[in-house]
Amino acid sequence: MSTRPGPHARLTGGLLLWYGVLGGAVAWAVHLLAAWSLDELACAAGSQRVAAVPLWQAVGLAVVVPALVTMGALLVAALVWRRTGRAGEEGVAFGRSRLLAVIGVWANLLFLAIIVLGGVAVLVLPPCQR
Repeated sequence: MSTRPGPHARLTGGLLLWYGVLGGAVAWAVHLLAAWSLDELACAAGSQRVAAVPLWQAVGLAVVVPALVTMGALLVAALVWRRTGRAGEEGVAFGRSRLLAVIGVWANLLFLAIIVLGGVAVLVLPPCQR
């Protein structure tokens, strides 16, 4: 006799949990590749524009989008953490999900800080110094 998983079990497993744990790390990697690459390519070309878009706007977009993805992952991790705490069931799966959610909350906070500070560095420092 099998029972269908409840809403807590569906939330704590699968892709949503992994987005909450790894979303900030992937967003940071995208930010790192996009923001610094745009900056370096524009400087190598001797221009302050990337495809007719000012460099600061292109880099700003490469900072804002990963920061929003990281905030979404942070919210998902916090939601999983809250839901597994209220579940009332002491199972291995809920304990594991709760641990991953705590790791996701702290990791996403760290990656959000790194993305924001990296964006500030790219936007504040002069892009082309030779």
